Amino acid sequence: MPRRTATMLASTLMLIALLCAGVLTPVPYSEMSPGPTVNTLGDHDGEPVLQISGHKTYPTSGHLNMTTVRVTSADYRMNLVEAVYGWLAHDNKVVPHDTLYPDGKTEEQSTQENAEEFSQSQESAKVAALKELDVPVRSWVIVSTVVKGSPAEGKLHAGDVIKDVDGTAVKEPADVAKLVTKHKPGENVVFTIVPAKEQADAEKEQRETARTEEITVRTAASDDGGTERAVVGISAGTDHTFPFTIDIKLADVGGPSAGLMFALGIYDKLTPGSLTGGAFVAGTGTIDDDGKVGPIGGIEMKTVGARDKGAQYFLTPADNCAAAAEDTPHGLTLVKVKTIGDALGALKDIRAGDTADLPKCGT
Repeated sequence: MPRRTATMLASTLMLIALLCAGVLTPVPYSEMSPGPTVNTLGDHDGEPVLQISGHKTYPTSGHLNMTTVRVTSADYRMNLVEAVYGWLAHDNKVVPHDTLYPDGKTEEQSTQENAEEFSQSQESAKVAALKELDVPVRSWVIVSTVVKGSPAEGKLHAGDVIKDVDGTAVKEPADVAKLVTKHKPGENVVFTIVPAKEQADAEKEQRETARTEEITVRTAASDDGGTERAVVGISAGTDHTFPFTIDIKLADVGGPSAGLMFALGIYDKLTPGSLTGGAFVAGTGTIDDDGKVGPIGGIEMKTVGARDKGAQYFLTPADNCAAAAEDTPHGLTLVKVKTIGDALGALKDIRAGDTADLPKCGT
């Protein structure tokens, strides 16, 4: 065999071997890519995303699109070739696997956590929108979750309303932990609660709750690696009663990042005129009950996904502006927002065509 032919054959075999090794070699990375965008003012899978009953609503136009990121599953093992391709692809992002699934989190655990965050974001979006409209919303502190095997298991239940702890009234979820940690591990703490079923019945019958119970729980020592403190094994949250019904219908979406866009969609439907003036506006951001907008992950993927769908403006959490401005899709204006009030102000300028002084990322 001629030397040149032998060299080419050896090189070809070596290349094939390297490609095979790349395909077969797993690497500890995952991939993020632009996910679907959904107009909160429109329909999804044949039904309106926002459904409001018991209160006057108004026609809307334009787009207020929430945006998503598609990620590889927790049990997917990326190979070296896929990782290299992802690094080179402009619209994808390869990140360490632990960034998306820390501490060995499973796909099931991640899905459950995302579902809980999505549900909470919907509640906060409703509260923020109604507060902006000066519509009163009743709120109270509840048991959000109970840790399996903890002292509270079987005594406190998700949905129980926490009225006070050791006789001290509870006004915010953080008050619960503060009062519990005043104890030493092994001491008793007394919760005054309205049982979840009683609270649900009262809401259904539109009456005040009267029946309370005192539940005594013996504290245990924390085991999270930090300073030892007394715990009972619950997390506290907030629940609300709204003066009319607001339903958000959007399946197969998780996480808290659609909060801002849901709040704006609700606000638009409850006020006359078009909030966007017919413009295509997309955005992202968590929102709390007071209307503060928080940062999210995957901002670069969301701006790409929004622009691909035709968005002209992208409402961007202030803390995400630096990352988003590094590679802004052509034709997309990044608008910096810190609160729902900022977003409403920006939309006012957009529908008026007065966009020169919009608070833009990177300026």
